[in-house]
Amino acid sequence: MKKTLILGATTNTSRYAYLAAQRLTAHGHPIINAGIKVGEVAGQPIEKPEIIHSDIDTVTLYLGANHQKDYYDYVLNTKPKRIIFNPGAENPELEELAKEQGIETMEACTLVLLSTNQY
Repeated sequence: MKKTLILGATTNTSRYAYLAAQRLTAHGHPIINAGIKVGEVAGQPIEKPEIIHSDIDTVTLYLGANHQKDYYDYVLNTKPKRIIFNPGAENPELEELAKEQGIETMEACTLVLLSTNQY
């Protein structure tokens, strides 16, 4: 199972980040919700993106590129094996920084990867 950090987590049930949290846990992947919202999703609290986790396999991004810059250090210092840039979160600058650190990057949809058993 791939422990996943969801950056841009929200309690809004109509958002893809919310659906991703639900589906990741349904597929048995442990999650960390990180975002500016307060609350809980899929049984996990949403924490401020400050705590650096050292055991993250995947960071899945649900923030547009214009909102990601403040979190570059947070994402890169987490040292995930990969970062998924979901539709609308594509960011060539962060992708390049990640690749320089040996982090795999993907422009993909977490929900599609899960539904096609490619996660």
